[in-house]
Amino acid sequence: MDMRNGVKAHSALETCRLSSGAGPDGSHGDSEKNVTQDGRTFTNGNVIGLLDVNGAIDENLNLEPLRKAEFIVDGDDSDCERSGLDRAVTEEPLVSIFKQAALPFLLGGLGTVFAGLILDAVQSWPAFRHVTELFIVVPPLLGLKGNLEMTLAARLSTQANLGHMKTVRQQWDVAVGNMALVQCQACVLSLLSSVFAIVMGLVSDDTFRLDQALFVAACSMCTAAIASFLLGSVMILVVAHSSRCHVNPDNIATSVVDALGDMTTLAILAGLSTLFYSWIAQPWFSGLFVAGLASLSPVWVVLARGHPTSRKVLRVGWWPIIVAMAISSAGGFILDIAVSRFSGLAAFQPVINGVNGNLAAIHASRLSTLFAQRSQLGRHPEQDSRSCVDPITALCRRNRQARVSQLLLALSLPGHLLFVVLVFLMSEGNSVLTAPFVACYLVASTVLLTVLLYLARIGAYWMWRRKIDPDNALIPLLTGFGDMFGTALLLVAFVGLGAARDPSVTPSHNAARPPSPVAH
Repeated sequence: MDMRNGVKAHSALETCRLSSGAGPDGSHGDSEKNVTQDGRTFTNGNVIGLLDVNGAIDENLNLEPLRKAEFIVDGDDSDCERSGLDRAVTEEPLVSIFKQAALPFLLGGLGTVFAGLILDAVQSWPAFRHVTELFIVVPPLLGLKGNLEMTLAARLSTQANLGHMKTVRQQWDVAVGNMALVQCQACVLSLLSSVFAIVMGLVSDDTFRLDQALFVAACSMCTAAIASFLLGSVMILVVAHSSRCHVNPDNIATSVVDALGDMTTLAILAGLSTLFYSWIAQPWFSGLFVAGLASLSPVWVVLARGHPTSRKVLRVGWWPIIVAMAISSAGGFILDIAVSRFSGLAAFQPVINGVNGNLAAIHASRLSTLFAQRSQLGRHPEQDSRSCVDPITALCRRNRQARVSQLLLALSLPGHLLFVVLVFLMSEGNSVLTAPFVACYLVASTVLLTVLLYLARIGAYWMWRRKIDPDNALIPLLTGFGDMFGTALLLVAFVGLGAARDPSVTPSHNAARPPSPVAH
């Protein structure tokens, strides 16, 4: 969409129509006028002035941006009465969406490929071989990309599209509040995910070791803090720069997170696990980092409360990310089981989950921005108000949202084919790429993306009607569910191929990991 001069609707903007009454010149007539809360007045889609509180026209106003505004409503009075405060929004061409999303999508996919290769390599490292709980925290840590960074990207994209990040001062205010919020959330979620991993380890091992518990907690919390800071900083720069380049950040921001998120997080986890594992015999070392990061949480809370958007999320935005973390942790338990049977599966887990979660996040972010532009939180236009629609309507019809879903599905198939080939070419070992493997992988990927896109459609409409911001609640739930469901689908595909003795997943190419050593 054309975003020059901040033409996206202001968050405080409420449009109503006056079918009669005095115009700016004092005359009366039947011409309809659109008057906004901040004084902008339109006649039949044309700007005629800006009124101050006394009704005077500001002659110094630059009216050019307003002539391009996407929220001008045309039509008869009955249409306006039915829509209340709704604003018409110009649809972005599908070709424009494709051009803006294709390259970041490919870069994001390459990032998940490298993340998969990193995970495939580190599974044989001593820390991962001896403290198997690290595999359980991998999906929750990768899920932080969806729980935190992608929601941050969606919030920033919406703020930019609404014109709230035009100046350096605005960008700084938004950045400080949101970065502090992300650090606070990362600390809490990483600690919870490590506790879940330790509990799951007790279920399978029936032995509690303080040194391993603190080791897992330190690795998880430090990884989350560093990765969130790096990715959050990049995201702020991307959104701010895309606005200047007339690019819709909704189409690229989540893909940039996808390109860097998994790879960065796994690389940091691998490095920190090696460091902390060398000190595992001294639990105080890991405990020092855990206590230090936990003690910083009140500081992040104070800073996050300084910005309205982050303050609201800090108050009501915890349940989606905690639920998503729990779902991702269940996916981690599945991954721990799967990798013990098929070591080659680890290379594909970040790819199938990351790429499809990225595309679903793009759809959810676009829907959230659309809702913010056209109506108030809690209501939809009557002509587009159905929250629960069948999958055919949501994905296969010719309505706008279905067309976007079809575009994303069409984008995913060649992308996944490329990523699978790259994983096989770049991975170590003697794995063989077979047609049955490619077919099973593409089927699993398509099923996962179809389900996620459908959930994005009905979830966004459902949440907005109930005054829940999809930017903060929907994307974490989508990526968390995608982590669990995608890992399960991948395991089913590997089990089926293994039963058919396909050479791509035979036991000779997938040695099982040794069990964790017995406590001394």
